[in-house]
Amino acid sequence: MKRFAHLFQQVDATPSTNAKVAALAAYFQEESPHNAVWALYLLMGKTRKRLVTSRVLRDAYLSISEIPEWLFEECYAQVGDSAEVIALLLQQQPELIQSAAEIPLAVWMEEILPKVKMVEQEDDLQRLIVSWWRSLHPFEAFILNKLLTGAFRFGASAKLVIKGLAAASDISEPELAHRLMGDFAPTVAFYQQLVQEGDGEVAPSRPYPFFLASSLEEDRFVEEDLSHWQAEWKWDGIRAQLIRREDESSIWSRGEDLITHQFPELADSLAQWPNGTVLDGEILCWTEAEGDRPMNFNALQKRLGRKRVTAKTMAEYPVCFMAYDLLEQAGQDLRTLPLSDRRSRLLGLLETIAPPQMRPSETLNFDTWAEIQTLRERSRDRGAEGLMLKALDSPYLVGRKRGHWWKYKVEPMTLDAVLIYAQAGSGKRANLFTDYTFALWQDAELVTFAKAYSGLDNKEIDALDKWIRQHTIEKFGPVRAVEPIQVFEIGFEGIAESKRHKSGISVRFPRILRWRTDKPAAEADTLATARQILTQHG
Repeated sequence: MKRFAHLFQQVDATPSTNAKVAALAAYFQEESPHNAVWALYLLMGKTRKRLVTSRVLRDAYLSISEIPEWLFEECYAQVGDSAEVIALLLQQQPELIQSAAEIPLAVWMEEILPKVKMVEQEDDLQRLIVSWWRSLHPFEAFILNKLLTGAFRFGASAKLVIKGLAAASDISEPELAHRLMGDFAPTVAFYQQLVQEGDGEVAPSRPYPFFLASSLEEDRFVEEDLSHWQAEWKWDGIRAQLIRREDESSIWSRGEDLITHQFPELADSLAQWPNGTVLDGEILCWTEAEGDRPMNFNALQKRLGRKRVTAKTMAEYPVCFMAYDLLEQAGQDLRTLPLSDRRSRLLGLLETIAPPQMRPSETLNFDTWAEIQTLRERSRDRGAEGLMLKALDSPYLVGRKRGHWWKYKVEPMTLDAVLIYAQAGSGKRANLFTDYTFALWQDAELVTFAKAYSGLDNKEIDALDKWIRQHTIEKFGPVRAVEPIQVFEIGFEGIAESKRHKSGISVRFPRILRWRTDKPAAEADTLATARQILTQHG
């Protein structure tokens, strides 16, 4: 655990990408495979489910400390994270730590933490956790707390972790990214196979790393020869790969979640395909009854997170797989071929099999930049959120590589809303109020309609944090109600009816576009205005 905690601190302490990669590479070179594979599992975000609640941690700490509960809550209100509060308090109370013996990370993960599941009484659970704290340095206790609550996060992306592992081995980054797609068992055998030359044994369900588009740089693109480009609608669904290998059907989301059981009709269609086939595309709830177009994203969410999808749900929220690309055919990896070749093969495959609930993405006709702009402006009429522009000679790469694929989204829908609640952020922003709740007018009442966490620069965040502290009118735990004075322009990609929200609407991807210091709260938008947008675009 000590070496893992040291790695965490090294990466968290530097803004330098090269320094982060160097620290990761050194760790993987020096650590044993047994510990390294568990570190990799955690760093790649494969953390297990929550074992205990934050309340259990708080009560465990209060049982061994003279700090009163109200003071702990005040500390929590400043830091915003129970795991971090306890680690900071333990740092100020060295007498609580009896020893700091080294226990390997693998032992913690495989032998020690599972003991939580065997404890029935909460008092016994608190004593067990306290005994662990006493054997750890405070920062190690912080990591332990995060693992216990299922909230472990690392200060480097999965891409950087792969870069560090590649530097420590002889395996290329794209190959490691492919081998690490999906879930994996954190075993020594897996790790040794991961970092050895050759393909080794490949799970039939393993997807390819997704190729992602970058936001269009208009000044750069207008110089392009447009005959070398393909345009498609940009849909707002679930990016997914459909895989048929060894008589097994698998559906993977871009977030590396196996979602086969949530779309049984797509899985049934996959059974018609030849083995060794992988398609990339978008899962959408689609209806032909309302103009042959996608339903809003809220409909798609009705299919997610369910252990069993009923016939009624499938009938109410029918899905379509919009196929973009063919990545594998007859077991052959096609990703290095030009998009034009892969597209031709894709169309031939879909025409031959004609699977239900599946269709190829539509390619759009254009000759000039002005025509591309016109198509983009029409996208909401098709239920899309813009265009995808793809070079016809582009290979299918890993991650976000600029210049091959561009996304050209429509301007967001906007509303001017009033800030009414604020909450501290997490991580490095735990001491700042950075999580905001906004409201719209309904008659003389402000009704909440969205939360947003991004869009302000550091100077604005600091200024707003100071204002929030000076204009708090009520506290609800970590949440502060503030004077309804400040107006912000909120941008969002979609809007839909919602029974879960008091406003009766929900918005997709809300973010702050600007701080409207020029506008009084009385002139903020109304819920009626939001419903007009819903009528037009929902």
